[in-house]
Amino acid sequence: MNREELIAAYTAPGRHYHNLAHIEDCLAALARVENLSAHEREILSEAIWWHDVVYDATRSDNEELSAQLAEQHVRSDISEEVGRLIRLTKTHAVQSDDRLGAILISIDLSILGAEPARYDAYAAAIRQEFIHVPEPDYRAGRARVLSQFAARPVIFPDAAFAARYDGQARKNLARELAALR
Repeated sequence: MNREELIAAYTAPGRHYHNLAHIEDCLAALARVENLSAHEREILSEAIWWHDVVYDATRSDNEELSAQLAEQHVRSDISEEVGRLIRLTKTHAVQSDDRLGAILISIDLSILGAEPARYDAYAAAIRQEFIHVPEPDYRAGRARVLSQFAARPVIFPDAAFAARYDGQARKNLARELAALR
């Protein structure tokens, strides 16, 4: 699977948020991260490119399938680490000493700390990806997920992302939660 095939996967019908714009946003966020070696930057870049390559809102194994594809297609000397990082995106939970994991998860979640209009567009796009779910069930499920993030002492495991995004993320989550109830 080459970059063109990756791009095709991200531009498939039904991808309203988990699309090429999300990958571009994540890569732009990575470009702003300081103090990374070229090797670390390459690993994170590959993890970003591959982390949502498989995305079907009716499945629960997207992250695992994406990690497996990445492991088959990225260079062998980084494939295990790229796969490990992608698997973290299932729960967005990271060990305190996992610097690359903290950066990837913070990048993936950075939309939570976007300005309100951009956050609202994200929330609407997620709803479109789950259009097959009846409204009451969607509201309950989405509220459960958002409540879990809001209850975390730290939403963004990377300190620089936490400093930049945590306050706005908590406001966005509270606003969407209020609208869901």
